[in-house]
Amino acid sequence: MARFDDPSRPAAAPLWQALGRLVVETRGRTLRDVTAELDAWLGEVGAGDGLLTVFLRHTSASLTVQENASPEVLPDLVDALDRLAPRDAPWRHDLEGADDMPAHVKTTLTGVSLAIPVRAGRMDLGTWQAVYVVEHRDRGHRRELSLHWLGA
Repeated sequence: MARFDDPSRPAAAPLWQALGRLVVETRGRTLRDVTAELDAWLGEVGAGDGLLTVFLRHTSASLTVQENASPEVLPDLVDALDRLAPRDAPWRHDLEGADDMPAHVKTTLTGVSLAIPVRAGRMDLGTWQAVYVVEHRDRGHRRELSLHWLGA
């Protein structure tokens, strides 16, 4: 493997970046696959090799990379998160309903940003992986993802 300061190493292509937003509609307490939309955006901006950062601009939904093959995985994840942050716990914050504070806890557990390597203009996900917006509220919402591409 060539070292960074190795003179025989080929010159790196210049880096460039692109910023964007993706708006998705959720249907309440489920995972929404956004892989195709993210790959489409990478194609629109002409991405090559680099890094895609995805940031969800909300506190009651989150992002995750998860299995996309077995249909049982997604509802099992929703159930597991419900056990970790049950709606009937003695929460102090309940201004927006019984699902509000559990949604905030679930977001803290799962996170709102992802850094995904990109190769040849496509996310370098594993065979059974997809990118999901996880809706933690009972009803659907309009969720905004802030996108940042950096690469060659």
